[in-house]
Amino acid sequence: MVTSFARTLILYFLIIFSLRVMGKRQLGELQPSELVTSILISDLAAVPMQDLGIPLIQGVVPILTLFSVELLISAFSARSVRIRSFFCGRTSVLIKNGVINQRELKKQRINVTELLEELRLKDVFDPRQVGCAYLETNGTLSVQLMAGERPVTASQMQVDTSTEPELYTTLIAQGRLLSVNLKSCGRDRHWLDAQLRKNNLQSPKDVYLMVIDNRGGVLLVPQEHFDKRSGVKEG
Repeated sequence: MVTSFARTLILYFLIIFSLRVMGKRQLGELQPSELVTSILISDLAAVPMQDLGIPLIQGVVPILTLFSVELLISAFSARSVRIRSFFCGRTSVLIKNGVINQRELKKQRINVTELLEELRLKDVFDPRQVGCAYLETNGTLSVQLMAGERPVTASQMQVDTSTEPELYTTLIAQGRLLSVNLKSCGRDRHWLDAQLRKNNLQSPKDVYLMVIDNRGGVLLVPQEHFDKRSGVKEG
């Protein structure tokens, strides 16, 4: 039992390390080579976890090999367009100037129903409003509307936005003080304690959420306390 527990922990942390180094991506954003590597690593790790008769090194070595190969592919892909095209493919134009590229849809094995569904997820219900729709190498659809269909921006309306906050920093989350964030926004503990006193609070543990913007505005949400037995809010 102890051996199985130790082997599982070793493989778990090894996979976490490998995926972290490979980068932060959601499953739908993985390149083909990254997706294949992730699947193979999962399968390779499962075998020595289940069969204690297999030496642990036989699971570790293939995982490290795949991890190294993926790093090499990423490095070469960044330097060579041809290598990137081979492993990741090329971006495809599915719609241009409101016209659906039927040949490209057939080549990518995408039917028009799937295309319309992806457009609706982008809040686009009429393909004629699309200037360009790109099928990216990771399988996601990027949509650029025609100039006349794009939302009006503040700069186009000549609205002064210089007084509007742009950066928000979380200082306290569920009673936990984020000291690094507090320091990065140029504030100290004395300032924080003063803010808490203004709201009749004693410590960060009494705060559910505290956020500050780049203009100095503070959002503070007190922690709500519930009766553990009844679940009713106290006070």
